[in-house]
This record gives sequence, C-alpha cells and structure tokens, in this order.
Amino acid sequence: MFKRIYVEITNRCNLRCAFCPGTARPLRDMQEGEFSTVLSRLRGKTRYLYFHVMGEPLLHPRLGRFLALAGQEGFRVCLTTNGTLLSRREEELLAAPALHKVSVSLHSFEGNGGADMAPYLKQCWAFCRRASERGVLCVLRLWNEGGEDLRNDEILHFLETEAGPREGWARPRPNTWQLGERLYLERDGKFDWPDLAAEEKDTEFCYALRHQAAVLCDGTVVPCCLDHEGDLALGNLLHQELDEILNSPRARAIYDGFSHRRPAEELCRRCGYAKRF
Repeated sequence: MFKRIYVEITNRCNLRCAFCPGTARPLRDMQEGEFSTVLSRLRGKTRYLYFHVMGEPLLHPRLGRFLALAGQEGFRVCLTTNGTLLSRREEELLAAPALHKVSVSLHSFEGNGGADMAPYLKQCWAFCRRASERGVLCVLRLWNEGGEDLRNDEILHFLETEAGPREGWARPRPNTWQLGERLYLERDGKFDWPDLAAEEKDTEFCYALRHQAAVLCDGTVVPCCLDHEGDLALGNLLHQELDEILNSPRARAIYDGFSHRRPAEELCRRCGYAKRF
C-alpha cells in the first residue's frame, strides 16, 4: 500500500509563481465521472490522497463534491494550495470530514511579486486557525530559502504577532515549528524541479512507486508528484487497473533501478529532490 497517491484534480492555476515550472500540457479539470473511476481504482492502494501535482486545487468547481466522494470511499484528503482562495472555499473545505491536511505555500506570494502581503497573510492565518480547531492539520510553508525570500522576515513578524515570539515556538522536527494545536510552520530551501534539460545529479534512490505515485488530471499515472509534464507516463487509470500499470515494463524498470541505486530514467537522474529525504 502506498503512503500517498497524488491526484491532480486540475492543472489550472490562478498564479504564475517564479519558482514553478508550470506545464505545457493542455489545461483541464478532472471530471466527476473520471474522478469516480480514479477513486474506485485506488481503493485499497492508499489511505491518503493529495489533490495536487500541478495546478491550484481550490480552483476546481467541484472541489466540495470531490472531497465528499473521497470521504465516502474511505480516503483522507490532503491539499496543497497557494492560499489565495481559502476564504472563498472555506465553507466547503471545513464541511468535509475527509479533509485531513492543508499545506499553504506562503512563498507563492513573493514568487508572484505581490505588493500588499497583509491581507493575504490574514486570510491564510484565519483559515488555518479555524481549520485546526476542527481537527485539520495545517502547515504554513516557506520553501524559498536561497530563492525569493526577501519578505520572509515580514511573514515571520506577522506569525509572531499571532502565535507569540518565535523563541517560544516548539520545534518537533528539523525545519518545523509548532504555532498552535495542529498548526505548523515549515521552512526549507528552494529546490529545482527535475527537467530533462538540467544537469544530471548524483541521485541514487527515491521512494517513487514505493511510497507514492501520481495521477494527472487526464488519468495518466506517473511515478511521483514532480513529473509535471508527464514525461514518465506509465499508463492511464481511466482505462487500466493500477496493478496493470505498476507491472508494466517501464514501471518495473523504475522500481528495480532505484532498488539497485541506478535510476532507470533520465528525468530521475536529473532530479535532486530525493536528497531532501
């Protein structure tokens, strides 16, 4: 069983962040019938669905319905969002028993050259406080150290006004601070997305197809959430069972390659993200 499977319910986004590579794939939303098929074929394969690869999941017009369907199938749902639409979608998010975790990428604001940060921060904080009080795990992310991080001090000052001096924040894990019950700040460095044009890294091992896999908005299955163009397409969950896809020659080669510390795919050899774990 996978620890998580990413389901890209849309690859549309309302921002153009400097750190995000975007995608050249046709923009689309996963339709409800397609989503139901995906759920049925992921049943028993994982407990946790992450509604993200590319795109902003809060843009999907059927988000509330998708959360309900996932819950009916016994899944817990995690969302990663840029936070700009949290107040607009708050009611349906907080009404969803399946919602387990919301990660807010605070670094997306500076990545778009935003000017007035205060209303944005207040919106994100207000949502996270209300959600965490209802049992939802909330993580505020600053994954921009070494990148566009000039306004991190402004963000940290805001968080101190809401959560108290940072010297008093508990630190349950490296790079993670607890701001409240089920409410955390997570900091990390900027990372480069894997790209076939990038230089090769010295990556030897990855948890792709061991702990995780991803389903793009057209049903294409890829090994991980960083394959933003679907370069490592293994099959299509709208037309095949997951076991058939995972037993394909390409999928087996990827799995076996990492087992022997020899990545089989060029894209994997050009990805440095695995070094984070």
